[in-house]
Amino acid sequence: MSNDTFPKDIYTEPEVDPDTLANLGPLRAMAGIWEGARGADVKPVATGTKTQAYIERYELHPIDAQTNGPQALYGLRYHTFIHKPGFTKTYHDQVGYWLWEPATSTVYHTLAIPRGQVAMASGKVAADATQFELVSERGSLTNGIVSNPFIEHAFTTLAWRIAVTLNADGSWSYFQTTVLQIEGRDQPFDHTDRNTLVKVGEPALNPKALAKQQGGSA
Repeated sequence: MSNDTFPKDIYTEPEVDPDTLANLGPLRAMAGIWEGARGADVKPVATGTKTQAYIERYELHPIDAQTNGPQALYGLRYHTFIHKPGFTKTYHDQVGYWLWEPATSTVYHTLAIPRGQVAMASGKVAADATQFELVSERGSLTNGIVSNPFIEHAFTTLAWRIAVTLNADGSWSYFQTTVLQIEGRDQPFDHTDRNTLVKVGEPALNPKALAKQQGGSA
């Protein structure tokens, strides 16, 4: 929805389907539990640039449909845990939501990381798309980035974008770029991460879908 097309009635909620998995549009193929052993993180270090291999476990489970008055969102709650090969300690931890708004063909992706940073990226995506890209920009009030004071000072995040490819073999891949203005460097630095994830488990049903399946009230 744009500001010109928002309804005058901002309170009345639409009827939503209890079966979230059936209403995820391009996100349906991402529901489940995934693992990827081919991660590559190209990051800044004091001497320049370093590439770090990583292993990832990514869980995405459906949530009940969410409404903001007339707006309806179907989504997946996710947690991704990343470690270096041969180590078990955390290299990266991230939680958030992948959300699909059918009425506007929009995907939203939110993230929160324990380094003290949150962001939301969005993009227009066809319901049957197998490739799409979402973008977040510093300063935006609708797809922005917020950082703790040290990150804002030393590693100012100018933009973040993620490109997703749903592969024909059932796996999915991402390539994400975090554009950083690093203290003491003249040019922005593209911090990139990529991986391909293979399914190792099915998603849990969202509460309303589970209740309906069990014959209860949704």
